[in-house]
Amino acid sequence: MDLARYDARDARQHLPAILELYADVYGVLPYVNDPFFTVDMYAKRLDGAMQMAGFEVAIASDGDQVIGIGHGVTLPPAIPWWQSLRNSLPPPLVDAADEGRIFWLRELQVREPCRNKGIGHAIHDFLCAGRSEGHAVLTVIIDNEPPRSAYLRWGYQIVGRIRHAPESPLYDAMARPLGSD
Repeated sequence: MDLARYDARDARQHLPAILELYADVYGVLPYVNDPFFTVDMYAKRLDGAMQMAGFEVAIASDGDQVIGIGHGVTLPPAIPWWQSLRNSLPPPLVDAADEGRIFWLRELQVREPCRNKGIGHAIHDFLCAGRSEGHAVLTVIIDNEPPRSAYLRWGYQIVGRIRHAPESPLYDAMARPLGSD
């Protein structure tokens, strides 16, 4: 497996492969019939992410095939889902967000035949290792197993429950220090 990291400008060259991977990962039940998980909606969210500060994507490939990706940004502290948690968060996380010291892992995707082989963890660690923010946050659908349990094993702690949009599912918001194993 090869891992490579790209900023927003260079990631645009890989959009067809990223969108094809997304279609493969989310083109199954329960996602296939949910408008929130269409490729078009993801493409819009991804385009928005690429315009945010600190955007990076890590791409895992096996030969010519993309087998997984992870991407994230520096968390904008004014983002609505984060604001909805602000009053219940530990003060160090609030301060870190206000100071631009939180990496928001927005997506981590691995093709089904490549799962349970450590690829998702490798992508996560590769992407996080290059970050300077100090903390990482992510959101995961509350019943999305096994990823939810994997994040807990990787040192994330649940800091609240959120919805990204009125039409989105319910998510656990999770946080951990960067550099922790």
